[in-house]
Amino acid sequence: MLAARMLFNSYVFLLVFLPLCLGGYVLLTRAAPRRVALGWLVAASLVYYGWFEPRYLALLGGSLVVNFALGVRLARFRRKRVLALGVALNLLALAYFKYAGLLVRTAAELSGADWSPPRILLPIGISFFTFQQIAYLVDAHRAKTHEYHPVDYSLFVTFFPQLIAGPIVHHGDVLPQFERPYRLQARDLAVGASIFAVGLAKKVLLADEVARYATPVFQAADAGLGVTTLEAWLGTLAYALQLYFDFSGYSDMAIGLGRVFGVRLPLNFDSPYKAVSVVDFWRRWHMTLSRFLRDYLYIPLGGNRRGKVRRYLNLLLTMFLGGLWHGAGWNFALWGLLHGGYLCLNHAWSALRLRWGWAPAASSRPGRVLAVGLTFLAALVAWVPFRAETFAGTGRILAALVGCGGPVPAPSIEPLKALGWVLPLLGVVWLLPNTQELFAAESPALDAEAGHRDRPPSWSLVRIVWRPSLPWALGLAVLAWATLLQLATVSEFLYYQF
Repeated sequence: MLAARMLFNSYVFLLVFLPLCLGGYVLLTRAAPRRVALGWLVAASLVYYGWFEPRYLALLGGSLVVNFALGVRLARFRRKRVLALGVALNLLALAYFKYAGLLVRTAAELSGADWSPPRILLPIGISFFTFQQIAYLVDAHRAKTHEYHPVDYSLFVTFFPQLIAGPIVHHGDVLPQFERPYRLQARDLAVGASIFAVGLAKKVLLADEVARYATPVFQAADAGLGVTTLEAWLGTLAYALQLYFDFSGYSDMAIGLGRVFGVRLPLNFDSPYKAVSVVDFWRRWHMTLSRFLRDYLYIPLGGNRRGKVRRYLNLLLTMFLGGLWHGAGWNFALWGLLHGGYLCLNHAWSALRLRWGWAPAASSRPGRVLAVGLTFLAALVAWVPFRAETFAGTGRILAALVGCGGPVPAPSIEPLKALGWVLPLLGVVWLLPNTQELFAAESPALDAEAGHRDRPPSWSLVRIVWRPSLPWALGLAVLAWATLLQLATVSEFLYYQF
């Protein structure tokens, strides 16, 4: 089934869809009006989306038509009831397709009723294109947009590199780029293809391989089997690394594909495991979601303008809803609440530190190492409910992490082999430059430079900078070939389920 899906890491995408899409776009930009070429990209993106599940093309198309019409209305008249209608329609669609089953299951468990949740297939990418369009409607009401052409708006929502799993694109980031004439540039092609190759290798050669040491541990815990302390630590670390390289890889591929088409997408991933605090973590992890939650939820709730207690409640509510955005399960809500609690503690400690006149821990190298370690440990603990499918499984893993593992170990993983993956990958995460640093000379993504402002200098052991040269071309060609040889087994990106 997965082999038939047009994943970025599939032969049908790499060898058929992408060459046809890019070739047609280049030809049309030279021989036809600009919006005909953009219309080709819209059509190709709809084919890409429909390849996953054709029946939900109607949902995506209806969402485009309704939100565009409401956006035009809001840009002209800025009526609050029109905005309320638009936000409500988007959230109702999201609630029905994503959360109806959770609500029915929860009500049945609380009431003891014998209710079966409806069989609703989750439309892939609905969380992403719903949030993008909500932000567009809010900004139209705030007079931060102008009346765009329907083709431009459709491409803003459906552009296939970011349609399924982000980044959550803001209209102000990409719509002005679609209005510029496009000409295929050799530099854009080289940079984009190179970033895509790095991202594909992260997914196929690293994330999918280390997943073999995470999945059995969590499956054993969810099934009620014993999990030893060593297994729990190795499984949790393996999952943290799997998710890191899976999401990092997708983000790289999206940015690389956008660059090939002459579009710079926003930065979405910036070495979050190097963060010196949980606040810093959320400036680096899923950066476009963090921006959306801040601008369209936390600040409208009052942000930090209504006292400390209200600020902390706003943080908890924002992260609770951010957790539920990731999936229709109370385990995701628990993950969000954990991070909300972390953020409250982080802000409280910062205020206390300022009152006492203490310097930030990250101001010295030993302090920075300690801060990064504590932040990573907090994120690691929170990944347990994020990955476990049951609260019981979450409890077993967390108990095992503190030395209260089950008496009978599950036949899940080989510790030495797991260590052989976990330790080197931790070294890659902490000691090597990330993709944005590797391609820094090419400004590969929007906000790439801003993302590094006010940050401690990188502690990478080596400085590597990509150049359009023969050695780099040969090295990346070998990497791409090694990756292609592993594509016989196709796996979805983890964020596709959100």
